[in-house]
Amino acid sequence: MQAKGRHWLLLWLVVFVAVAMAVVARQTLAFRTARQLRDLRDERSALEARRADLERRIRLASSRQVLVPLAEHRLGLHQPGDSEFVLFPVPAGPPVDPRAGGR
Repeated sequence: MQAKGRHWLLLWLVVFVAVAMAVVARQTLAFRTARQLRDLRDERSALEARRADLERRIRLASSRQVLVPLAEHRLGLHQPGDSEFVLFPVPAGPPVDPRAGGR
C-alpha cells in the first residue's frame, strides 16, 4: 500500500506537534529552573545579610565596652591599677627546643 498525500500530511502534522510539545516542555522546565535559581539567590542574599548582622553583634558583644562592665558587675573584677602590674623578666640563655624534651 502506497502512502497517499493525506497520510503524509498527517505524519508531518504529528511530527510537528511532537516537536512543538518537546519545545514547550523544555521551555517550561527552563522557566521553572530560572525561578528556583532566583529564589535560591534571594535566600543566599538573606542568609549573607543575617550572617553579617550576627558577626556585627558578636564583635559588639565581645568588645571591651561590653565585657568590662559585665566582668566588674557579675564577677567582681576590676581594672588593674599601675601598681598591680607585675613584669616577669625572661632569663637569658640558650633557646630550649621543645621537641628535645627541654634538654
